[in-house]
Amino acid sequence: MKEKIVLVDGCRTPFLKSETEFLNTMTYELGQLAIKGLINKTGIDPNLIDSVIMGCVISTLKTSNLAREAALTAGIPYSTPCHTVSQACISANRAIASAIGEISTGQSSIVIAGGADSASETPIGYKKQMRTKLMKGTKIRSTSQMIKYALGFKLKDFLPEVPSIAEYTTNRTMGEDCDIMVARHGISRENQDLFAIRSHDNAEKAWREGHHFNEVVAVQVDPKFNMIQKDNGIRSGSKIEKLAKLRPAFDKKNGTLTAANSSFLTDGSAVCLLMTASKAKELNLTPKAEIVDYCFTGQRLEDELLLGPAFAMNKVLDKTKMNLNDIDVFEIHEAFAGQVLTNIECLKDEEFCKNRLGKEKAVGNIDLNKVNNWGGSLSIGHPFGATGARLLTTAANRLIQENGKYAMLSACAAGAHGHAMIIKKFEV
Repeated sequence: MKEKIVLVDGCRTPFLKSETEFLNTMTYELGQLAIKGLINKTGIDPNLIDSVIMGCVISTLKTSNLAREAALTAGIPYSTPCHTVSQACISANRAIASAIGEISTGQSSIVIAGGADSASETPIGYKKQMRTKLMKGTKIRSTSQMIKYALGFKLKDFLPEVPSIAEYTTNRTMGEDCDIMVARHGISRENQDLFAIRSHDNAEKAWREGHHFNEVVAVQVDPKFNMIQKDNGIRSGSKIEKLAKLRPAFDKKNGTLTAANSSFLTDGSAVCLLMTASKAKELNLTPKAEIVDYCFTGQRLEDELLLGPAFAMNKVLDKTKMNLNDIDVFEIHEAFAGQVLTNIECLKDEEFCKNRLGKEKAVGNIDLNKVNNWGGSLSIGHPFGATGARLLTTAANRLIQENGKYAMLSACAAGAHGHAMIIKKFEV
């Protein structure tokens, strides 16, 4: 019988809007804070950790292997190998899947997996022509060469090359793609705004009830060292009339996506502690959930960029021979309100399920009352490389709080990828 792989617990930093309190905090430091928080929360001996795997999207040359820097500074011994993975918004999901692979093949017994990202630390460089000129500066050997070198620059050379958030293949931003998608599938502006309001209200309610306090480690960072305990992007109590007045953010003329119903740039980190059930028992640790199964998918970039959850949820249900009615808790990444609503609509659309999923009938309907009841990326925030670990931790905690048996987490990602995972509340 295959050994159960379990989630013992998860931990995250507060998720903060970019350019706020984490402005001067490096991404690896965010990872360090989350790992330290997880070690303190679980009481695990750092010397027992066999591997650390972190997801990251906005990487820097100084800390290209973010997992290594975060682990070492968090107190993980140098003898523990660490590596960093990247798969856009499902980077932490990929890190967790890699951890499961290491454990299931016996390469590791105990793994910390998750991710970190800081939109505030986005590297901004120069265009290729300027970079080539700068590299030639390393060969200067005399004053005359220096003068000639300096005179070779033009003012336009100093214009920065700001990273684009557009899809490289299509040259469209994710927001532009989502505007096209929601129009095609008939998702109204009002329903998107209502879903966004729901996300913020649910997140604030969950904080009030103490659910997020069980997942978030309070931190202090430079320069003020104030105690940061809570996500700062939550805006509960918004009125639909106020949101209706906002201008479209992407398609300025006909678009329905706005700043309110789209996720915002975020800084933060989240990690999980994974091991076999027998190892947890040996260490006297009580797991929260066991991993049932998971999958990753790829879709058409032209018109299915954000439909990853529909494809992935269908695939993992097929793998496990389960159906949507078996799932008690859903945690779906909220890149945009319209993206979540479209994926839910697609799963109950018989034509879509027949033509694109190869089903004889619709996959089924997801009860919105089971979805993101503690808020989601629209309100809590979305550090690209970290969200997957937050989804897993929250899904497990909701199973316990809501007395459910199975939970499904899912996310879309740039490159037209999708991910879905089913977990089961751990029972001794």
